Amino acid sequence: MRAGTRAAIAAPHLRTDRWWLAPAVTAAGLLAFVVYSTWRAFANEYYYAAPYVSPFYSPCLAENCAPMHAGPNWEILGGWWGLSPALIILIFPLGFRLTCYYYRKAYYRGFWASPPACAVAEPHKKYTGETRFPLVLQNIHRYFFYAAVLVAGILTYDTVLAFRDENYQWGHMGLGTLVFLLNIVLIWAYTLSCHSCRHIVGGKLKHFSKHPVRYRMWQFVGRLNARHMLLAWTSLVSVALADFYVYLVASGAFDDPRFF
Repeated sequence: MRAGTRAAIAAPHLRTDRWWLAPAVTAAGLLAFVVYSTWRAFANEYYYAAPYVSPFYSPCLAENCAPMHAGPNWEILGGWWGLSPALIILIFPLGFRLTCYYYRKAYYRGFWASPPACAVAEPHKKYTGETRFPLVLQNIHRYFFYAAVLVAGILTYDTVLAFRDENYQWGHMGLGTLVFLLNIVLIWAYTLSCHSCRHIVGGKLKHFSKHPVRYRMWQFVGRLNARHMLLAWTSLVSVALADFYVYLVASGAFDDPRFF
């Protein structure tokens, strides 16, 4: 005869694998990027080595920026801003990533253990989801998407400028140019793989047959969306790599090899 209650199991879960490894690695990776980006954002130096500008400092919206020939010098805020100009522009790409559906899962599990893994109960006694402050602000992700598209467009312009030499002459390519090319491809792939982009392209359509162009776009974005996690990590690494490359060249620790 079956009892009407569940079996009494003293263990908090029945998983015997190393379920903690994935959230631990995720937390370590995200923490490493936070530490690195914080250091570079407050450093306010070694972010421009003609023709390369760090993606952390582009576009430069204050007067206290290094002069960048034909670069993204947009002195919108004037001279009253005395801190590092990177602290202004990083609000938008970081806001986009912080509210991203994948990154929410990553840092919810990695830092808050909410939940730490499948079939592993979270330690919190109460669960409110994203219905209260501050997590209710996650809903502004769709608006950060538009800002992320603008930033990606500016970084595309910076990549085009990377086809110059240190004297601003066109028709040249260095190792930094390839680093910037790789970064911008991954940035665009991650941005377009966003769930909000998929909804904007194909959402609210009742008949795809009446919208063939948007249907093809939706299919393309859908294929990218299937690799959203991979693109989130690779683009995170590539933007840090591009910044670090500029830092090495600007500080004199490394000479940019020229192919032609």
